Amino acid sequence: MPNTLVQALRGRQPIRPQDLLRSGLGALIGIPATGLLAHLVASGQPSALPLLVPPIGASAVLAFAVPASPLAQPRAVIGGNMVSALAGVTCALAFHPHPALAAAAAVACAIIAMGLLGCLHPPGGAVALGAALVAGPVGPASYGYVFVPVGLCSLLLVLSAMAYARVVGRSYPHRVPPPANVHDTRDAPPQRRVGFTQADIDNALAHYGDLLDVDREDLDALFREVELQAHRRIHAHILCSDIMSRDVLSVDLHQSAESALAYMRAHDLRSAPVIDSERRVVGMVRRAELQTGREGPVEAVLDPFVHKVRPGTAIEALLPILSSGVAHEAMVVDENRVLLGIITQTDLLGVLYRAHIVEAVALQRAEESGAIDPAI
Repeated sequence: MPNTLVQALRGRQPIRPQDLLRSGLGALIGIPATGLLAHLVASGQPSALPLLVPPIGASAVLAFAVPASPLAQPRAVIGGNMVSALAGVTCALAFHPHPALAAAAAVACAIIAMGLLGCLHPPGGAVALGAALVAGPVGPASYGYVFVPVGLCSLLLVLSAMAYARVVGRSYPHRVPPPANVHDTRDAPPQRRVGFTQADIDNALAHYGDLLDVDREDLDALFREVELQAHRRIHAHILCSDIMSRDVLSVDLHQSAESALAYMRAHDLRSAPVIDSERRVVGMVRRAELQTGREGPVEAVLDPFVHKVRPGTAIEALLPILSSGVAHEAMVVDENRVLLGIITQTDLLGVLYRAHIVEAVALQRAEESGAIDPAI
């Protein structure tokens, strides 16, 4: 989640110790690397004295602790800090020798400029303030301050955060992976073709009014995960044994492909499970493969990959399997892989279509378990 630590500080979710340690370790490595490299680049000579500006510490909090935040992305860190430094130096020169006025104008201009340029970065306010108050023997800092140390330190911090993220398996710069399409076409996956859209999110944000520290892509992923969790909660009370077909037509592992093909044609089957002499599922066979290898046994043309579930498995576990296009059916087996039933996409669709029945069953079983008081 993009705002894990922010939410934790607000009491919404606990801070995981491993996240804190990982973020702290990143800063422990990134800050000295940034300062020492900045000094080396600026002076051309190595030194134990780092070249840093204090707001870089605040930038490091974002880059290492909440790397998914829009405020922590490279554009925000580098652009926000440099734009703010530019505003600070300009205001210092314009309002010299009135530091209070220069400081106030610098922060205000930095906020406006970062917002207009799409690189809002909270530490930029401190950069602007510092640039407005930095004074040398002949007056305010020059525009070189924008590039060294502010721009140089910001760039090196971003590079350090990117390298650290690669080592620890984080995503920085943060990108929300596009939904996978198993058929490699431009169509959205089936589960994303209905429901809310990006336009709905934009409209909701417009009505919400306040600026949120989260990308629309992250909101989209979050809302869909919420939908999935709610869906799972409702359908966790319906078991595979409730909806499976029990009188399953199957073919034997050792029978001929010719006879299996005739059997499937007689029952208008396009595919069928393959079982051994003890009725254990060993795979699936389809008419096309049987047609091609009709001279040999079923064993030679079967597909050994088949999804298997237990009777007590909740149907929510089948949703990603049978709705993604990966499989069209799942075999219900016991602990010895003995075939007990089959669930097809049609079976699952019939249950989902009658959603009101699903909810009623879920409510009934929740009441029976005592999770819900029927008197309420």
